[in-house]
Amino acid sequence: MNKLGIHALVWAGDLAPESAKKVISQTKEAGFDLVEFSLHEPKVMDLGYTRELLKEYDLGIACSRGLTFDADVSSEDPASVARGMALLEEAVTITAELGGTYFGGVPYSALGKYNHPVTPLGRKHVIESMKRLADFADKKGVTIGIEIVNRYESNVINTAKQALAMLDEVNAPNMVIHLDTYHMNIEETDFVQPVLACGDRLGYVHIGESNRGYLGSGTIDFTSFFHALSMINYQGPMTFESFSSAVVSENLSNALAVWRNLWDEGMGLATHANAFIKGQIEAAHMGKVK
Repeated sequence: MNKLGIHALVWAGDLAPESAKKVISQTKEAGFDLVEFSLHEPKVMDLGYTRELLKEYDLGIACSRGLTFDADVSSEDPASVARGMALLEEAVTITAELGGTYFGGVPYSALGKYNHPVTPLGRKHVIESMKRLADFADKKGVTIGIEIVNRYESNVINTAKQALAMLDEVNAPNMVIHLDTYHMNIEETDFVQPVLACGDRLGYVHIGESNRGYLGSGTIDFTSFFHALSMINYQGPMTFESFSSAVVSENLSNALAVWRNLWDEGMGLATHANAFIKGQIEAAHMGKVK
């Protein structure tokens, strides 16, 4: 029932035509239903070619991105907020043009370590921006996902409780919560209560290990997490995410703090992740049946 996805950065560091072909063909070969594109360098893409490749390989598409500190909708500076909104609207437009219906990531702040809490004015700008983004996306048939990230990647939202509060304020039917096990491991008290709290407002899931490497090689309590997903009858996508500077560009590697590589070849990592996730889903289902 759940579409299984994989992040494009497992395969290639950009989405230029040659890379897009590699990403899409290898995603299919590894047994996934969906590929997630990071739109951090959208200008290199050939949208028409990429859309046709997705159709050829019969793959679903999700898109995501984060913002930069000079284009940050949580800033007090209206010019920075405007630049951030322009990037987000561009990303939603690309998502729709690729045939996608989901755009997530971190649309509510820059992706990086802040040296101060979000200010009241900054948070006001976030809420206004998310309302505007949701309205813009709704006209294009796109759902907005609010990914919850750790304190070193945003000062706006770090827990499911905070994300739910934001959704209440924005009050947009096409805005959902995006949980990521890597970030949950840092910020949440466990892997069950946040899932139950989100309930039917959970729309997308990232499956990542605590060390960003092979699933099962770190400290994530996947058993509890997948059982919680089963408890709420979650039927949305589950997308594997892992990063290595063997693939990711130097600038993005630095932004993601990829200081050591736990893999250098994507296919073995991907096929292992696919089997691991399927096994967890099956085990959770059997536990629920019993």
